[in-house]
Amino acid sequence: MKKICCMNPISAAGTGLLGKEYELTGDLADAVAVLVRSANMHELSLPESLLAIARAGAGVNNIPLERCADAGIVVFNAPGANANAVKELVLAGMLLASRDIIGGVEWDRANKDNPDVAKAAEKQKKQFAGTEIAGKTIGIIGLGAIGYKLAKACEALGMEVIGYDPFLDLPDVNMTKDIADLYCVSDFISIHVPLLPDTRGMIDAAAIAQMKDGVIVLNYARDLLVNEADMAEALAAGKVRRYMCDFANPQTLAMENAIVTPHLGASTEESEENCAVMAVEELTNYLEHGNIINSVTFPRVDKGVPAKSVRYGIFYKDVDALAGISAVVGEDVKGSMRGAYGYAIADCTEACDPAALLAVEGVYKIRRVR
Repeated sequence: MKKICCMNPISAAGTGLLGKEYELTGDLADAVAVLVRSANMHELSLPESLLAIARAGAGVNNIPLERCADAGIVVFNAPGANANAVKELVLAGMLLASRDIIGGVEWDRANKDNPDVAKAAEKQKKQFAGTEIAGKTIGIIGLGAIGYKLAKACEALGMEVIGYDPFLDLPDVNMTKDIADLYCVSDFISIHVPLLPDTRGMIDAAAIAQMKDGVIVLNYARDLLVNEADMAEALAAGKVRRYMCDFANPQTLAMENAIVTPHLGASTEESEENCAVMAVEELTNYLEHGNIINSVTFPRVDKGVPAKSVRYGIFYKDVDALAGISAVVGEDVKGSMRGAYGYAIADCTEACDPAALLAVEGVYKIRRVR
């Protein structure tokens, strides 16, 4: 029985896919895999039995990635599974920022006991007037699954779209190679990039200075992509009209003209189901067949269902060990590297000597899948 530790509630749409050979547990001690959403795993002691962690979502900043990679623990995520949910929340944020819907609703509630509230509303509604989004320009930073969906939705709403992504060149999206070109023309700027050393605080005073006066900035990706002190100053000065943010903390909640939601980006029934299904499918594919798909620590290596009686999963680091592995097990090997870390799947008609594989330069862990 393979034990899978659920560190957060995971949709039954995913866990229901687990067969009788799996057991869900809340105890990490002897688990072979983990299903997680937001639980912080950085301070946890990871057992030797642990083979994989699947995050039922896209971000993995709650998981100790380098420690897992060094231990040969494969970390999966669910890219794109929540893309539609986040896209829809960004669209809602654009409308809330453009028109003072929240202010109008709050006025209604404050005047609920006024018998002439309808007449009073007609006099007061001008203070909640806003602008339309049709005809405006949105700059989208990062055109992955979410950014691309947002671009297409904004085009359908009659907006001009300009995209920036140093890693993608999309023929059906108006793209720029210089982010400064995006800053200076955009009425809205929406960020959809991962939190990396070179993206941390990328929306700072220098970036904001290049933007149009009265720009609306939307951050439904990661809070630390924005320098919060610089954003607070820009809001107070009126340089930024609204800051739409999905990350509640004392800094964002204190900002003038910020509308902050409590990390609702992926909080839809459909998104949670999609993420859970993808995470479980990735885990079971790896545990049963050794295939790695959508890992953030190791390369994608997929050899399908084993056709031979023996299959090994082999981890290596710093050097490309494929030739050495093939010399031990034969030619039926498929592998690749992602940064410093490599992974290979070897199919054999009979078992080989594990010591011979571990003697290959760079190899630091092997797992017999079957």
